[in-house]
Amino acid sequence: MTLPALLSLLQGTVLPFLVVLLVVVFVHELGHFWVARRVGVAVSTFSIGFGPELFGRTDSKGTRWRVAAIPLGGYVKFIDDMNAASVPNGEQATVEGSFQSKSLAARAAVVAAGPFANFLFAIAVLSTLFYVYGRPYLAPIAQEVTVGSPAEAAGIRAGDRVVSVDGYGVDSFEDIQRIIVLRRNVDIPIEVERDGQRLVFNATPRDTEITDAFGHKQTVPVLGLKQTKPSVEIRSFTPWGAVGEALHETASIVETSLSGVAGMFSGRTSTSQISGPIGIAQISGQMASLGFLPLINLAAILSISIGLINLFPIPLLDGGHLAFYALEAVRGRPLSERAQEIGFGIGLALVLGLMAFGVINDVAKLATG
Repeated sequence: MTLPALLSLLQGTVLPFLVVLLVVVFVHELGHFWVARRVGVAVSTFSIGFGPELFGRTDSKGTRWRVAAIPLGGYVKFIDDMNAASVPNGEQATVEGSFQSKSLAARAAVVAAGPFANFLFAIAVLSTLFYVYGRPYLAPIAQEVTVGSPAEAAGIRAGDRVVSVDGYGVDSFEDIQRIIVLRRNVDIPIEVERDGQRLVFNATPRDTEITDAFGHKQTVPVLGLKQTKPSVEIRSFTPWGAVGEALHETASIVETSLSGVAGMFSGRTSTSQISGPIGIAQISGQMASLGFLPLINLAAILSISIGLINLFPIPLLDGGHLAFYALEAVRGRPLSERAQEIGFGIGLALVLGLMAFGVINDVAKLATG
């Protein structure tokens, strides 16, 4: 790769990716840090990135704020943590300001604060965007129905306005694809409005190879509805209306993500949908090429995703810690250090395996163009 090409890659893809990722990571760790300070937990390190420190400073309360060499995450380390994954060090559990010496409710609040901060950040960003700029969307009107498509076979015609898909209300054309992408080879009801009447048709989304706006090919389930001349509408909101829309959008992303995970386990959704850092970097570069606002919107979506993933009950993640605390509440005492160590080991293997799988998917998508 030539030097100009390398510089172009860094500026167009890597830099936007790092900016988006580090902002989201900072918000997540700040949630942990802020609540920890409020409940009297002493924080030894607040790190953006892993590995050797590039630069940092120590504040008046002894916390080392640092930026590290590997910018793919971050962590908050308490004085009784054995490592950056917050594996407890039993020998320091009774030290003043130690995390383990706090009540079960306080510890749970500190752990839950990271994902909560991610959701709060996303809602704040989306609310601001919706209030200041409104929300552009494609009207859910089928301007064209592909010949031989599931939609045509079901009886849907050009000019029909889609009202709901599989019982879920549709406000935009994008909503249609977002719903059916999780319903591969499943017969679902499509409610449309035609000449002032509501009609319901049943159709089965069919896997089709498409090329997105950035030239990437992917196989996704489709109905065969098209917009030959995109009809863009702008919806305006009051301040509270924007917050409500942001909450609805956040809930919708969470629901879609959870449905996608469930679909992967049941075989209804392809595991090729899982992306790693390469895929996220590509998307970041693409959003940056469209302008600042799409990149900010991506930051909000990524923040929701990171918040949600961290709530999965996998040891090593925040959700794993919360699962341990739930067991502690039921048993009346914490799990043994040995049991927690085994759990963290399993969690580490799962997280690394998932990351590796995402990278393999990313490479496969690059190889196929």
